[in-house]
Amino acid sequence: MLRGLIKKTSLMKQTFLLMLLVVSTSVFSQNYAWKKLNTEPYKGKQDDICFVTEKCGWYINGYGKIYHTTDGGETWVKQLEKKGTFFRCVAFIDSLTGFAGTVGTDYFPNVTDTIPLYGTTDGGKNWSPVKYSGPYMKGLCALDIVKEEYVNHGDIGYKYHVYGVGRVGSPANIIISNDDGKTFASMSMQPYCDALYDIKMFNKHEGFACASVNEDLEKSHARIIHTVDGGKTWTTVYESKGNYEISWKCFFPSSKIGYATIQSYDPDTTLVDQHFVKTIDGGLTWKEYLLCKDYKARSFGVGFIDDNTGFIGTMQTGYATTDGGLTWTKTDMGIACNKIRIVHTPNGGVYGYAIGVNVFKLTKN
Repeated sequence: MLRGLIKKTSLMKQTFLLMLLVVSTSVFSQNYAWKKLNTEPYKGKQDDICFVTEKCGWYINGYGKIYHTTDGGETWVKQLEKKGTFFRCVAFIDSLTGFAGTVGTDYFPNVTDTIPLYGTTDGGKNWSPVKYSGPYMKGLCALDIVKEEYVNHGDIGYKYHVYGVGRVGSPANIIISNDDGKTFASMSMQPYCDALYDIKMFNKHEGFACASVNEDLEKSHARIIHTVDGGKTWTTVYESKGNYEISWKCFFPSSKIGYATIQSYDPDTTLVDQHFVKTIDGGLTWKEYLLCKDYKARSFGVGFIDDNTGFIGTMQTGYATTDGGLTWTKTDMGIACNKIRIVHTPNGGVYGYAIGVNVFKLTKN
């Protein structure tokens, strides 16, 4: 009798936990949605967007255009249009100082700009080429900025470290500034990979980059690499087994939990499984999970509100999860959502923006 009572109690506990999970999932779906913003039409995938506050941000695209908003995306002002330039990534230290990377020549048609990085000190009103030492950077695909606290004559001061990686189609390089973007130095990453697509630094020492093994897609595996010395040296922490694969974007909602998208370009249309990878030990090991079964749903951007609640953009639509990636449901984030930015504010709030063919804002219903 006692054994039966224990079994019944255990079953009730499991049922309660399942009901709690269903309720929490329902609450999330009711509270959050992606709102499409009014922006200038663009034919194709736009690549990056960034905000320094919930209201103040920028986005870029392959037409050599940079747009700026001060009202949370309700209105946008075109700050720059540079013919022959394909802007690929953007990042700002504050409302005045920022950087925009280009993909470079010899990859996309009608691109003539060979300058890999531009900078501004007046909030994007004026842009100029960034000087750097080291080997020539063919192009950039991602930028990341680390804010470092330090003791400054008895007060807390801040230093900013800027990291850029690229590019799609090779060659692989990294560019770094450790003095608020005043000076930069580049370094070849060819010993570690053939192409680089994203970078996420936890601090000025440790971080991860998304890469591919070989310039030839047929021979390529997806690879994630790890540094603990500020980008001087790297080690491989994940490599996919399949050919035609690259690691595209990554996101860490916490120090231990991280996600990265895996793109497959295999021409075999019977291979419908689309995967992503997840780490639960701070990036030291990664495990593959199923996103969906759709050959056309090649994945792009990834972003998470917390360890369990997040999104992945694909060529077809967006996907949302509330259980750490165990299950996914379709959500409207437009087509080819390439970059998802989700930020937590000091007062406990959260805001997010996403960009692909269109620009979206994370809202509460």
